[in-house]
Amino acid sequence: MANSILTQAREAGRIQLSEVEAKALLREAGIDTVDTRLGRTQAESLRLAEEMGFPVALKIASPDIIHKSDTGGVKLNLASKKAVATAFKDIMAAVKEKQPQARIDGVTVQKMARPGVEVIMGMAKDPQFGPFLMFGLGGVWVEVLKDVAFRIVPITRRDAREMIKEIKGYPLLEGYRGSEPANVPLLEDMLLKLSYFIDHNPDIKELDVNPVFAYKNGAIAVDARIILEPPA
Repeated sequence: MANSILTQAREAGRIQLSEVEAKALLREAGIDTVDTRLGRTQAESLRLAEEMGFPVALKIASPDIIHKSDTGGVKLNLASKKAVATAFKDIMAAVKEKQPQARIDGVTVQKMARPGVEVIMGMAKDPQFGPFLMFGLGGVWVEVLKDVAFRIVPITRRDAREMIKEIKGYPLLEGYRGSEPANVPLLEDMLLKLSYFIDHNPDIKELDVNPVFAYKNGAIAVDARIILEPPA
């Protein structure tokens, strides 16, 4: 599937994959993601929300918009058909006002995930050393605290363990002040799977999985972004 998704993007002249495509690739790599589907119309979005079960989230689907929330393109915890219908209209109106030139494919409809400790896993490329992997606190914290660790791909189990323990926010993963701890060995597995995936797909230039909700008995990717290398 990875080859078909990447090939289709190349043939269409795209370097940014859709969120649906990015999550499909992550699932193929062995990483759990929130079920996410494309609703091209309001009616299709309503049908998908009913199939998934409430509550759901809607997010603008556009190749021209990276920071969806900045354009009013994200609505969370929608618990009814009426809420989904209203959210769809509000998202379209907000995006057309703030980015009128953006191409819009519709919205992504996804099941709301149970909150957990938010972490980020990402990848970029260094001109000298090639692809490197990042791990840190996720959500808004990655921009505020910049509490992250890096390793050059491919990584080992020891690298993954050290990356996780290096961040200052590591106590949150242990269950700070009685909160639910994260399954650290499982996060190590996710980093190893990402490393393997990146190492075997050199067409990928950037990757962000943020946030990942980490739980005591699991972890799930809530949002994902993949950018491809520009055509030679």
